[in-house]
Amino acid sequence: MSMRFCNRCALVVVATLLHLSDALAAGPGLSSQAQANYAHDMAICNSGQSNQSLESCRRDAGSALAEAKRGQLNDVPDQYQKNALRRCESHTGDDRQACEARVLGQGDITSGAKAGGLLRKSITVTPVQ
Repeated sequence: MSMRFCNRCALVVVATLLHLSDALAAGPGLSSQAQANYAHDMAICNSGQSNQSLESCRRDAGSALAEAKRGQLNDVPDQYQKNALRRCESHTGDDRQACEARVLGQGDITSGAKAGGLLRKSITVTPVQ
């Protein structure tokens, strides 16, 4: 093993312990669900399945835990759709109706990390006038 590899391993261990100590220090004031979410997020980070760098993944997991500690982590499923529909307000006429239809589930939906989330697509055939 090279010294560079050992140093990198040591940094990974220290970072993991620091994040773990934050979760444990949260104590009874933090919901067990938030702690479970953090542990799950860190496991995904450490397994390399997050589709982002280890550093970014751990930072995001730590940020989510910190927001949960402050009571600011709101995961309201309804809010996602409301926000998406609000983004359709920038369109007018048929474009706006098509945007809202896609948000409400009409058309083709492709998901995955390569798609960058959800890609919603619909095709509208307009007759020649």
